[in-house]
Amino acid sequence: MTKPTPPNQTVHPPGIKIGANQLWGGRFAAGPAAIMERINASIGFDQKLAAQDIAGSKAHAAMLARQGIIATSDAESIIAGLDLILHEIANGVFPFQVALEDIHMNVEARLATLIGEPAKRLHTGRSRNDQVATDFKLWVRDALDRLDAGLKDLQAALIDQAERHTGTVMPGYTHLQPAQPVTFGHHLLAYVEMFGRDRSRAKDARTRLNECPLGSAALAGTPYPIDRDHTAAALGFDRPTANSLDAVSDRDFALEYLATAAIASVHLSRFAEEIVLWCSAQFRFIKLSDAFTSGSSIMPQKRNPDAAELVRAKSGRVIGSLTGLLIALKGLPLAYSKDMQEDKEPVFEADDTLALCLAATAGMVRDLIADPAAMRLAAERGFLTATDLADWLVRELGMPFREAHHVTGRLVKLAEDRGVGLADLDLASIQAVEQRITLGVKDVLGLEASVASRSSFGGTSPERVRAALSTARERFL
Repeated sequence: MTKPTPPNQTVHPPGIKIGANQLWGGRFAAGPAAIMERINASIGFDQKLAAQDIAGSKAHAAMLARQGIIATSDAESIIAGLDLILHEIANGVFPFQVALEDIHMNVEARLATLIGEPAKRLHTGRSRNDQVATDFKLWVRDALDRLDAGLKDLQAALIDQAERHTGTVMPGYTHLQPAQPVTFGHHLLAYVEMFGRDRSRAKDARTRLNECPLGSAALAGTPYPIDRDHTAAALGFDRPTANSLDAVSDRDFALEYLATAAIASVHLSRFAEEIVLWCSAQFRFIKLSDAFTSGSSIMPQKRNPDAAELVRAKSGRVIGSLTGLLIALKGLPLAYSKDMQEDKEPVFEADDTLALCLAATAGMVRDLIADPAAMRLAAERGFLTATDLADWLVRELGMPFREAHHVTGRLVKLAEDRGVGLADLDLASIQAVEQRITLGVKDVLGLEASVASRSSFGGTSPERVRAALSTARERFL
């Protein structure tokens, strides 16, 4: 086994030069123009792939030795050198060089400096094309796992908050107009379902991406007797990819990650919008502490829900990342084109943005204090039990629903003109509109009665909400 050279020593073995044509050898006599170096280099962002790149290289080296393609001693030197490089990167002392373009060449050049001749054997049977596809898949796989964990934590916060409000009555809205009474717990559980579907999408995307491109080489495979099943298993993939052309040019997995992230960010944005509304003076349904709000530079009375507003805004960045990558890929022939270097930054940015938004939203859910009195007061306005009255007319009087709808509308108009609620109308006034109505109608006009009656599966009754909470804990946590 060749002993690695310490980090403070520099060795430049033949074939990996530091100079004008450092990457391409005899084909290119002159170095790239400064602007070409700048547009071509990706090390400024793809160093995020360092751990995945090293894991892939270690698996590849071990397989090459196992197949007798390189000596076991060379593989051992390569793996030891790669471990040292990973240590350097983790400790912030790795000498990244823009001139070496990307993480792959930076690692390979450093490996040559550390161990010498064996480093030149590492790239046998592979290309940067299958190497980067493998690295990126490994990274996105980890990102999907992080996304699932963040969504699960948010669901836990929502479930805990909903459990405290299984019977707290609030207005349910359509068109942002008061519609029917619901419980606050039921409302929060709606988002638990949305984020549950986001987790399902992440799981599905992870399953589809879990095929290993390594060994596809540049585009056509390799003549070396490699064992792709071995490297796939070593890296935690289910199987190797079936087609080498597809393997090096596929970025579906990145698009699926971004699509999942974009949909999740839309859900976050919708919930953030509700937090903004609920915190307003017009609603006053909840309060957020100083931890998630800010003041005004000129108006001392203000408490602004800035965290929610920023979550709402940042959804546009995630959606933009998806759109940008779709456009970058839409016109590319097989197999690899340099355009595909543009695949990583939108994914990295979306991952950072979404992780921050998930943490902020979970924090706000745990921080918020609901005001049941304000919610109830809002529910008492807007004639929210009108549908209950129409249903009573159908159920008790056998009235066709359209006729019941018309009669109820007349009673709502009467209550509105008098400035009272439906439950406050006296029986004589009600019977003046429909003489068959009895005093029993009063039983359905209260808010609690309305909520309790919505006991169908998935409904808002406290009984159903308690059952849904129990089920949600089993399904998601």
